[in-house]
Amino acid sequence: MICAVYKSLRKAESYLFVEKRNDFERVPEALMAMFGEPQLVMMLPIEKRDHLGFADIKKVRSELKEKGFYLQLPPPVVNLLEQHKKEIGFNPE
Repeated sequence: MICAVYKSLRKAESYLFVEKRNDFERVPEALMAMFGEPQLVMMLPIEKRDHLGFADIKKVRSELKEKGFYLQLPPPVVNLLEQHKKEIGFNPE
């Protein structure tokens, strides 16, 4: 299976995988509204891949078959200062 990967111009580092190029029929309207105008990044032979950057390849394949799309969102931003405070046991309370 070759899927199409689109990036969002509204949501940084958000990608939408769909089964066929320019086929957003199975993607919910609310998601498309949030995602904005999709910009094609690449066509990807998903069956020939062992892994993807941040996404679990098995989950991508599964959701493409079940739902017709997969949405990849960026990982949450880590507050390094708060993380450091926890590591050194700093608690001003």
